[in-house]
Amino acid sequence: MNFDTNKTPNKKFVIVIAGPTASGKTSLSLALAKKYHAEIFSADSRQIYREMNIGTAKPSARELSDIPHHFINHLSIQNHFTAGIYQRELTEKLKHYFETHNIAVLVGGTGLYIKSFLEGLDDLPAVKAETLEYLNTQYEVMGLPYLQDLLKEYDPTYYKTVDLANPRRLIRALSVCLSQDFPYSSFLGSQPNTSAPDFETIGIILAPPRDILYTNINRRVDDMIANGLEEEVRALIPFKDKTALKTVGYSEFFDYFENINTLEKTIELIKQNSRRYAKRQNTWFKKFGTGKTFSEWNDPSIFEYTENSLLL
Repeated sequence: MNFDTNKTPNKKFVIVIAGPTASGKTSLSLALAKKYHAEIFSADSRQIYREMNIGTAKPSARELSDIPHHFINHLSIQNHFTAGIYQRELTEKLKHYFETHNIAVLVGGTGLYIKSFLEGLDDLPAVKAETLEYLNTQYEVMGLPYLQDLLKEYDPTYYKTVDLANPRRLIRALSVCLSQDFPYSSFLGSQPNTSAPDFETIGIILAPPRDILYTNINRRVDDMIANGLEEEVRALIPFKDKTALKTVGYSEFFDYFENINTLEKTIELIKQNSRRYAKRQNTWFKKFGTGKTFSEWNDPSIFEYTENSLLL
């Protein structure tokens, strides 16, 4: 995803803050939004849901009231939402926003959301050969019903429209589902973002050293447990099959409620899976992100960088 930082005067600007979980994105977004009297647009595929609060590390109620936020508590986990829908809604929101503002802050760790906004989703992601091999083997051994059931679990939206008698299409869709953090249908129906308003983007990628990042993640999980994550997830048991809840911090507790793991093991798994997720995020942004990278969210050079880019 290319963050264009050409210094063109009299432009609108979107400051794009990306990076792994627990890297300081929220703190930086708040600081920059206050400095430039901007509003914050979230690019987080889980904070978008009203029912998921503690486990998604949403900004506090005070922070949400101090600065207007968009796409946080945006809809219910019972609603269908994809990266393509996100692109269209964000583009429309920014068109109206830039009628009265000059700077917006876009922040989140969901690379696909950021990519969908900046570039569109006209290309399907590559999948690993071993994933295709695995699915083909499963098809040979388990048959077509196995693929159908698997697709229904991972992408119920596409399941409703695909030719369920066509194993090739099922395998292709499942290969994307298993290789990415999003269902196959999230990549469909979106065009390159040619209708976006006229603006410049300033890319900031946060990449703390691994030991610091992992310490932050472990501490954050401990805080989530202390703040009532178990109770939050327990209240969502009726919706555990929803795609939104097949995520770190929630799926582990569903196993705990079914006596698959102890509470101690559950907490350790959340930490472990959060670290793995952060590693995947880092890999994504190293591959696609061309913004300037900083190791600390409060690095003074970040603010110098934005000042120079904005020509203020």
